Amino acid sequence: MRRVCFILRVKPDRLAEYRERHAAVWPDMLRALRDAGWHDYSLFLHDDGLLVGHFHTEDLAASLAAMERTAVNARWQAEMAPFFEDLGGRRPDEGFTELDEIFNLKAQLEALHD
Repeated sequence: MRRVCFILRVKPDRLAEYRERHAAVWPDMLRALRDAGWHDYSLFLHDDGLLVGHFHTEDLAASLAAMERTAVNARWQAEMAPFFEDLGGRRPDEGFTELDEIFNLKAQLEALHD
């Protein structure tokens, strides 16, 4: 299972509404994410607008493609796009910056073979 971490930036004047929208995500969006292979998905939001997302997936490209095929994702992305800075005309699910994992405690502990 691959661990994916990404960042986006929420506009400062939209932070409160962004938080509200994620307090109760549409049930069909939740099911679509699960069915597309997004596991243990979390979002973290800093007061300056930095949004960090983290999830596990077997195949990132396949998970993104599966979401692309759903009508609920198109609706959700259209509603969420105005909340973000610097998307360059892309949807949020196309405009995030993926981060490289440089440390994993579990993996390093397992490598010790105590």
